[in-house]
Amino acid sequence: MMMNLNADAMRWAMDRVRPTAKLDAQTLVEQTLRQHGLMPDGRFGSPAGTKTYPSAPATSRKRYTCAAGSREYVLHMPEGPANGVLMMLHGCTQTPDDFATGTDIVKTATQTGMIVVLPAQSRGDNAQSCWNWFSGTDQKRERGEPAILASLAGEIATKNNVPKGRTFVAGLSAGGAMAVILGQTYGDVFTAVGVHSGLPYGCARGVNEAFAAMGGNGSRPSQTKTATVIPTIVFHGTADHTVAPANGSRIINDVLDSASGQQTQIVNNGTEGGKAFNQTITLSDNGTPLTEHWEISGLGHAWSGGNPNGSYTDANGPDASAEMLRFFKAISQNEV
Repeated sequence: MMMNLNADAMRWAMDRVRPTAKLDAQTLVEQTLRQHGLMPDGRFGSPAGTKTYPSAPATSRKRYTCAAGSREYVLHMPEGPANGVLMMLHGCTQTPDDFATGTDIVKTATQTGMIVVLPAQSRGDNAQSCWNWFSGTDQKRERGEPAILASLAGEIATKNNVPKGRTFVAGLSAGGAMAVILGQTYGDVFTAVGVHSGLPYGCARGVNEAFAAMGGNGSRPSQTKTATVIPTIVFHGTADHTVAPANGSRIINDVLDSASGQQTQIVNNGTEGGKAFNQTITLSDNGTPLTEHWEISGLGHAWSGGNPNGSYTDANGPDASAEMLRFFKAISQNEV
């Protein structure tokens, strides 16, 4: 059963969840409303038009090797103790450095104690440096790219004593599609997923099916129904002509279809950075976040609120990086 609410119904929605979960759920909603000027405390980030782009902290470049293969990666460490791991997966033709610049996520994440790891897809494994989300071999546990990436994230978390439930993955386009795969195949490693302009799990097997799915004409049903429901935040532009917006909706629906119990939806509409948006939050029957879907009017195939010094970014619109970090924080609080 689904209940649909608007922002004015927040108090009623909070009364529908168990008292033990009420604080975290209310915090999630209040932060969202505050960002859109519906509460008096200000908002995340800098006011529109004044956003700055600080330099990322020092990095280290390494290569990780396991039984499934190897990949290079860039690692950003916080100055103090680590309390989380965030894996960021770039899109096609991008590099880890380009992606870090465009999302502008590293400094904010590391300041809150997160380790940020950016794996690199090699030209030898894909001519356009795309993660192979459309390959059947790379859609399964203990095989291919999912095995490499999950093993890398798990090892970093273990070596740095990161608490359980605080390892996350996010990506753009092909990286977003691979982030979905990691959530589906390694729910024991990744606690939540962030997807920008990505595709649902198992929607293609092969190049022809991949192009059809990207165009919104995929015929292969998503393959979900895993034992663990992975909280997921999705950003997608309505003017994305590379990956059709319908894919973002399918990612959200797959998560919600896998969840049991009553779900509560809270819908917010507004404008930020010159772009209108529709934001739909879905809470589980105990008030914890299940999904968050941001549909950005007029946004193309680009990271919303990104740094124009990186590729595939749009400086206008809601700050996808800040919102993903806020979502991950809410999830990690529920894991304590």
